[in-house]
Amino acid sequence: MQADLSPVIAATAQWLTRAFPASGGALASVLCEVQARQAVTVAAWLRYPTAMDAALLDLAGPGGSGRLDWVTGTDAALGDDPDAHAWRTWVDEVVASWAACLLTDPELAGRAVAALADGGHRTAAPAGFRRLTTPDDSDRNAAALLRHPDLLAPVAGLHHDQLLDRLNPGRTLIA
Repeated sequence: MQADLSPVIAATAQWLTRAFPASGGALASVLCEVQARQAVTVAAWLRYPTAMDAALLDLAGPGGSGRLDWVTGTDAALGDDPDAHAWRTWVDEVVASWAACLLTDPELAGRAVAALADGGHRTAAPAGFRRLTTPDDSDRNAAALLRHPDLLAPVAGLHHDQLLDRLNPGRTLIA
């Protein structure tokens, strides 16, 4: 099933690393990419937990990065060539928002990784998401912008409540 979500995961991780680039050289870029990909993978697996969900995503499409570009101000730098940015159509706004939430809150990331055991992605081991859930100093330094709560707040805030609802399904709603 991961292959069905791979275009969305790749595009959304790329969007995050372009919007919030690594600070440093080549190693920092790789560490930043790994953290973005782990966060996006967890978010995508939570958002689309079954093969049917992934199939519906393939049918309907993820929606693209338009609103995310506008919220972060990157829409002005895109230029006029739509073919150069075709990958942006595979970006999933909700997955990007959830990934931003996970990147700025390691405790929430740990809960999200634990929640994967309830879905259709049983191959996910918590150790496989170590850079997301327990980042070390080199991870934090490499992804300083990608993990900065104030910088990611506009993206994380878009769908934060939906992520909490997904992680706390038994919570009673009070009107």
